[in-house]
Amino acid sequence: MSRIGKLPIMIPADVKVAINGQKVNVEGPKGKLEWIATDNISVKMEDNKIIVERPDDSKQMKAYHGLNRQLIANMIEGVTKGYSKKLTIVGTGFRSNVNGDVLEMLLGYSHPIHHKIPKGITIKVEKNVEIEVSGIDKQLVGETAACLRSYYPPEPYKGKGVRYSDEHVKRKAGKTVA
Repeated sequence: MSRIGKLPIMIPADVKVAINGQKVNVEGPKGKLEWIATDNISVKMEDNKIIVERPDDSKQMKAYHGLNRQLIANMIEGVTKGYSKKLTIVGTGFRSNVNGDVLEMLLGYSHPIHHKIPKGITIKVEKNVEIEVSGIDKQLVGETAACLRSYYPPEPYKGKGVRYSDEHVKRKAGKTVA
């Protein structure tokens, strides 16, 4: 059995779960999420718990079993607590701000970078260099943070760029004059 897949998912009191065949709808205090489970994976609700089962022990089904269980667990955590990622901008003159539904970033290029904020995501900018991406969908939060980081990934010589707040950039020595 999949170690992750066999664990039941506890449903908190303030969360409503509706299962219609392969379709799982989760509604909580922070919002609603929907997921369609992989074919052949069955999702059932018993005694305020969600149980995910697979038809056989093939390698592919074991992988899908754990994946579907964890995605549903992430949905429940998302609608109760939410997810957030923090980014830090390092570099002289580098800054950002939010204008409506667009994040504007000045990263040393000849033009500002305008990133449209996806629906369901909230972006807060503090001190012009600290960006917090938050929302209820774990994948969308991570994808948005990765996209913002990709505009100017941290470079190893001066350490400039957009990085996760807990990321450590391994620095390299520059050229030396002989």
